[in-house]
Amino acid sequence: MSNASTAAVLSRNPSPTPSHPLQIAGANFLNLLIVDDDRIIREACREVAQALGFNTQVAESAEQACRLLDNSRPDAVLLDLRGSGGLEALHTIKQHRAEALVIVVTGYGTVKSAVQAMKDGAFDYVTKPFSMEELRLLLERVAGHLRLKTENRVLRETIKSRQGFGNIVGRAPEMEKLYRIIGKAAQSVHPVLILGESGTGKELVAKSIHFTGIFRDKPFIPVDCGSLVPTLIESELFGHVRGAFTGATNPKDGLLAIAQGGTVFLDEIGELPVDLQAKLLRAIQEKEIRPVGSVKRVPIDVRILAATNRDLERSVADGTFRRDLYFRLNVLTLRIPPLRARRQDIPLLAAHILERIGRDAGIEKAISDEALKALLNYDWPGNVRELENSLERACALTSANEIQVRDLPTQICSAPMEVMAMIPPSHGIVPMAELEKQTILAALSQVNGDKMLAARLLGIGKTTLYRKLKEYGAPVNL
Repeated sequence: MSNASTAAVLSRNPSPTPSHPLQIAGANFLNLLIVDDDRIIREACREVAQALGFNTQVAESAEQACRLLDNSRPDAVLLDLRGSGGLEALHTIKQHRAEALVIVVTGYGTVKSAVQAMKDGAFDYVTKPFSMEELRLLLERVAGHLRLKTENRVLRETIKSRQGFGNIVGRAPEMEKLYRIIGKAAQSVHPVLILGESGTGKELVAKSIHFTGIFRDKPFIPVDCGSLVPTLIESELFGHVRGAFTGATNPKDGLLAIAQGGTVFLDEIGELPVDLQAKLLRAIQEKEIRPVGSVKRVPIDVRILAATNRDLERSVADGTFRRDLYFRLNVLTLRIPPLRARRQDIPLLAAHILERIGRDAGIEKAISDEALKALLNYDWPGNVRELENSLERACALTSANEIQVRDLPTQICSAPMEVMAMIPPSHGIVPMAELEKQTILAALSQVNGDKMLAARLLGIGKTTLYRKLKEYGAPVNL
């Protein structure tokens, strides 16, 4: 660019208006690469962009810009067509960073090349001479477009993560205690470690913490550490640059960066390889990540929820889990009780599951008393997930609206019935009336005072149950 052109650019508005500092919400996380062979123009554009909150880099040629692209990830590029190799530079930049917005700068007499650049993927163009106010308005529009793209991406991730989301079901004392801890954890920003057997609903608890807490409007990103090979886990969490490994033809942002301001749920954290545990610990402590193959660090602001069915203390003792990471994650701990420890919740869970299945199928589904007794008698090694799968299987096998014992999986039907287990032991002959009383009171105690459920299990009506309680002198509101 000639000195006259440079003067034309700078004389009309030599610096951005002071009333516009950091106007763009979130622009502090946007990277702008300025490519121009004129040092004065580069610095003037840098001054405007930095005043708006952009992180800026400059290059005086296409070759230098390409070298920067290998290690940096610009969200937008301000490219002088004439001084930087023209359209070839645009093509090279789009190959390296397809999602970057390129604003081409062209002379007044070469608008035709700017039109061609738009056809080749440029976002917009500006002609010389231009004022700094024109540049500021253009960069504000670029930032708004980039912010909208990011918000749409976060929204898609959030919607994806919310599929199947529902309230946790259960009224057992163990669950009431869990709800209180979830309520406290939801209002905190500290890491949470969720412990429980497979199938107890660890991800559902994590979603409850997120969607009822202070991060509810931010993304919730789940990562299954047990289902991915180590190289893919690292790429998923931290991202990678183009060419970082075989098959990395395009750069990728890590989930820890995508979830900015939100929550990352690391399921089966005990399966994470030890070397990645060290990188995760560093990311949590330093609040920044380094994508695979990059030398640049990216700041992050996320909350970590982790879950496992392993005994992490034993894993720490065995050397398969880092002690420092364990203490870092174990700020708050939630233990989900297995289903066999809260049997009184089985009828509630069964009703909830059947309601969902019936709603999806357009047919109301119910369960017989005998089938419900079989569910209550089974130990459920697979917990709530096994209960859900068993009921889905039963609904698939029967066309009737009510599930019978014969529709349940064999292991549930063949479990030995322990009907008398609810009756307290006694010595000698007990009158029938006393045995009846013991049976009713024991049933109520077993189901935590739920009279409707007790009546169903005993095979009597609720009115009969109330009458019997009055006869025994027991409080009706038991």
